[in-house]
Amino acid sequence: MKDLAYLNKYFIKYKWRLIPGVIFVIISNYFGILPAKVIREAFDLVKENIDLYKLYDGFENQQSIYDAFGKSLLYFGGIVLLLALLRGIFLFLMRQSIILISRYIEYDLKNEIYQHYQALDFAFFRRNNTGDLMNRATEDVNQVRNYLGPAIMYTINTVTLSIMIIYAMYDVNPTLATYALLPIPIIMVIILFINKKINKRSTKIQAQLSKLSSFVQETFSGIRVIKTYTQEKSKIDEFKAESNVYRNTSLDLVRVQAIFFPLIIFLVGFSTIITVYVGGLEVNKGTITAGNIAEFIIYVNQLTFPALALAWVTSLIQRAAASQKRINEFLNTKSEIPNGTISKDLLGNITLKNVSFTYPETGIKALANINLDIKAGQSVAIIGKTGSGKSTLANLLLRMYDADNGQISFDGINIKDYDYTHLRHQIGFVPQNVFLFSDTIGNNIAFGLDNFSKEQVEAAAKQAAVYENIIGFEEGFDTHIGERGITLSGGQKQRVSIARALIKNPDILIFDDCLSAVDTKTEEEILNNLSQIMKDKTSIFIAHRISTIKNADHIIVLDNGQIVEDGTHETLLARNGEYTDLYNKQLLQAQE
Repeated sequence: MKDLAYLNKYFIKYKWRLIPGVIFVIISNYFGILPAKVIREAFDLVKENIDLYKLYDGFENQQSIYDAFGKSLLYFGGIVLLLALLRGIFLFLMRQSIILISRYIEYDLKNEIYQHYQALDFAFFRRNNTGDLMNRATEDVNQVRNYLGPAIMYTINTVTLSIMIIYAMYDVNPTLATYALLPIPIIMVIILFINKKINKRSTKIQAQLSKLSSFVQETFSGIRVIKTYTQEKSKIDEFKAESNVYRNTSLDLVRVQAIFFPLIIFLVGFSTIITVYVGGLEVNKGTITAGNIAEFIIYVNQLTFPALALAWVTSLIQRAAASQKRINEFLNTKSEIPNGTISKDLLGNITLKNVSFTYPETGIKALANINLDIKAGQSVAIIGKTGSGKSTLANLLLRMYDADNGQISFDGINIKDYDYTHLRHQIGFVPQNVFLFSDTIGNNIAFGLDNFSKEQVEAAAKQAAVYENIIGFEEGFDTHIGERGITLSGGQKQRVSIARALIKNPDILIFDDCLSAVDTKTEEEILNNLSQIMKDKTSIFIAHRISTIKNADHIIVLDNGQIVEDGTHETLLARNGEYTDLYNKQLLQAQE
């Protein structure tokens, strides 16, 4: 229960809904045990009236005794029906209170998990797969809700009903009550023993379900590659294998429960046999009436529900505990990038001093002793081979990671002192791997703004040289694109991504090789537009093609995470070094 203790704050939050629910449980159970007493009276009345009826055999009053007997039975029957109706009303109110709370807490918990995910650093999402993250916010929360609603409700119901029944039994006859309740300790031992098995199997089930969700999510995301390489059958076989593991793990839990429930029912039935036998002996002694035996049988059968509910609730709690433990693992995960407090507007000066970075997940050293000074309004280009550290540098400037050594400063202030939300809001970033949401083109362009106009969206699309393509669609900017923008071409997606960065009117713009899928004519148009837009603003171009960056004020050549050359296009060509080699190779490729 220590993992589920995390949820106590929600019970405190909704205490004024929970307390009436508990009161309704107690009242409903009170009306639940009263019929046994009414039936005892009715049973004794039947016996007395039958004896009386036989006594008056042959007398005129015999018929009046029969009529009075019939009316009495109808009266008792009416009372039982009324009590059942009253109990039903309070059961309804009980469910409306406690089950409703579970839905409120489910809503709060999902929001808390999602908000926590948003606050975690980029490295967290590299370490954890999407399917597992989704499963903890959906299936795991659903298991927890079963604890918050049905499990809590039936636990309170079971405890109060059991206490009331046991009290009523001992109030009638302590000897008979003791014998009737003999199987209860055996039931408790069985529950404690099987609890551990249920918990272990529940944890395995949730872990395998996460694995299965991750597999499906990855398959659907890469469906184009799967179909291209005709690997459908292979993936189906893999899915069957993972499904079989999930099925077998679930069946292990079902087998435990299959033994659990019949055993509980048997023990309750055994208790009924004891009640009838011992009750008969007590009737012979004259300590109880025959009606008391009927009353006890009802009590024992009423205990069947708490015993079964206890078994079912135990299973729910164990599964919820396993799920909450998985949720807590993420909720207790703290971002490795603590936020700063400075919310100053940027001028555009960027300084890197002896910056080094190694990816913690892989141990690959991406940057080593980078020193760079970018003045406000300057256009800087970074070029180099694949894996040279270009994209890593962009991620450090956005503070997706913190440098292992050295310092990055904006306008002379350490990047770690800035509120990174405010910092990122002032930087326009176009990533290498374009991601578009399953929404309209217009909403994708305006993604970084809370309030925007149609004119702003259209202006950004023109600046990114994608306006003509968009208005060519039947619904224009209201065209819905598929998941990850699958309905657009590579070049169109890149340009929509560029428009999304430009609409923010950023103080600093970072392009991470985002013109690779654009033809040279369109590239030239975009760069000409950018030269006007980013005038007097800092811009950083990361690229493979020299044609993209040749007009930059300053060019940096990276190799194996280090700056090997820097200067203007002309000075770098004159050095006849790494930059010249890249230029000549691209020139040959263009001629071919």
